[in-house]
Amino acid sequence: MKKTLLLAGVACLFAANVNARMHGNGDHNMMWYGKEVAPYIGVDYAYDHANYKQEAKGMKKSYNSAIFNMGVRTLRYMGLEAFFQQSANNKSYKHTENPIKTRFYAFGADAYGYMPIGCDGFNLLGSLGLANYNIKAKYALGGSNDKNRMGYRAGLGMQYDFTQHIAARVMGRYNYIGAKHLDNLKEVTVGMRYSF
Repeated sequence: MKKTLLLAGVACLFAANVNARMHGNGDHNMMWYGKEVAPYIGVDYAYDHANYKQEAKGMKKSYNSAIFNMGVRTLRYMGLEAFFQQSANNKSYKHTENPIKTRFYAFGADAYGYMPIGCDGFNLLGSLGLANYNIKAKYALGGSNDKNRMGYRAGLGMQYDFTQHIAARVMGRYNYIGAKHLDNLKEVTVGMRYSF
């Protein structure tokens, strides 16, 4: 009889806890259930390392950029995100006879997978996406180049949800571009998200 009452009490506590979580009174990670969706906006700082090839190998390879994004997290484990990225000018003086300034911008979309781990609020992230990259080069002695390429992206990272609305994210990403002079960009991003 005592065991039955104990088991019934544990079952009641468990049911109450699940009910509280599903109605927003407990762990904020439980907002991702059923057909719930959460739109969000975000901003990231990105450091990119460019893998140049052929005669462009001597160019400066590092870029700093800002990324603005908006997305929606659906269920608990999936999400879609659109982004726009703009780099600062990158000055290359290794070709002293004709110095080059390069920069790029990109826009596209990524599909995300979320995997909650350990403590409340921590999520491992994986992403796959497509982006259009526009690479610009301007030469000091005159002339310029402007190339558009569609690229593929894959990333891994981690997100911590401070609250139901505010989260911090770190990602590492490989961007395959396959242009004549630029094969890929390896990228690290750090940023914040605000969910509505």
